[in-house]
Amino acid sequence: MLSPQVRELVKATAPVLKVHGVALTKHFYARMFQHNPELKHVFNQAHQAGGAQQHALAGAVTAYAEHIDDPSVLMPVVTRIVHKHVSLGIRPEHYAIVGKHLLASIREVLGDAATDELVDAWAAAYGQLADLLIAEEARLYAESANKPGGWTGWRAFRVVGKQPESAEITSFYLAPADGGTVPAYRPGQYVSVRVYVPELGLMQPRQYSLSDAPGQDRLRISVKREPAGDQTPAGRVSNALHDRLEEGGVLDVAPPQGDFHLREDGDAPVVLLSGGVGLTPMVSILNHLVRANDDRQIRFVHGCRDRSVHAMRDHVNDIAASRANVRKAVFYEEVAHGDQPGRDYDHKGRVDLHAIREEAIVPGADYYLCGPAAFMRAQREALLGLGVAEDRIHAEAFGTGGVAA
Repeated sequence: MLSPQVRELVKATAPVLKVHGVALTKHFYARMFQHNPELKHVFNQAHQAGGAQQHALAGAVTAYAEHIDDPSVLMPVVTRIVHKHVSLGIRPEHYAIVGKHLLASIREVLGDAATDELVDAWAAAYGQLADLLIAEEARLYAESANKPGGWTGWRAFRVVGKQPESAEITSFYLAPADGGTVPAYRPGQYVSVRVYVPELGLMQPRQYSLSDAPGQDRLRISVKREPAGDQTPAGRVSNALHDRLEEGGVLDVAPPQGDFHLREDGDAPVVLLSGGVGLTPMVSILNHLVRANDDRQIRFVHGCRDRSVHAMRDHVNDIAASRANVRKAVFYEEVAHGDQPGRDYDHKGRVDLHAIREEAIVPGADYYLCGPAAFMRAQREALLGLGVAEDRIHAEAFGTGGVAA
């Protein structure tokens, strides 16, 4: 337990971190990668270049300082971080490296304000947090290793199928190169994959949702090709997978992880809300319920730009047509000549839950959200406005973000 004096010192730095937190985390990452360049292989360098990781860490450090008296309120965030760390192969020895550079950065960025007493307090606080994360990660590592077909670290998988799903999304079917089996996972979870990026001279990891039901002899990920934007370069890993990974190729894969998944401890109706490539974990959940012959009410609500980027259209249509308990609602922002209502799309515009409230709002249902952050914020606000309880809303954000709030 931290002493009252330590807690007060750490808590007193929260206002400073709100102002200078990003400067601190930028300095921290630059310092760590300078002294420990091997960790560049572990961290997503696109998030580093864009500043997303620095902002995410600054927010997490500030929140920890604010809630140092009762860190248990941060457990949902801690759980998400732990799953991400295990998917990337973060081990206990990495915490000593991070702690050394974090404390040094506090001294170097805050200057005279970083007294010995304050740095010692943060060392104690960081040690408490590290112990918590290490213990939770050890539990997940053991769980991953001990289940049938399980493993930890990276395992070679062979591409046994490659299927375009839309103009942007391609599915990759992956089987263990060692001939072994794959473990069970929870519908909605993700895996990390890593590839060598010649432009960086680094192995780079990315997380992709598993897009099919568990219980099969292979895994499936469905990857959106990320084009260059006005402010961002093209996605190096997604483009490498699309352009260079063919059937017969081999890919490093980490075990399934993630705290976003179907709640299987009841029979509540399920409403799946997705935007763009956010449909991938939703299709995993849908396929699982169909394979299990689950007769609960299921709603599949999806939004995308237009028909060209509408992935897995026929698959979802076939399920909705063949099962009385499954209903779909697809929104196209742009409807083209030849698009057929009911086959290609059901509604024009962006996803509007108020417009389809009789279809989408099901008493006692659990609501699962996945897509861009702005999409999830809008849908979450809509659900709350329509009377859905907050604890019935479960969300997954791609990238460094957490639950949309």
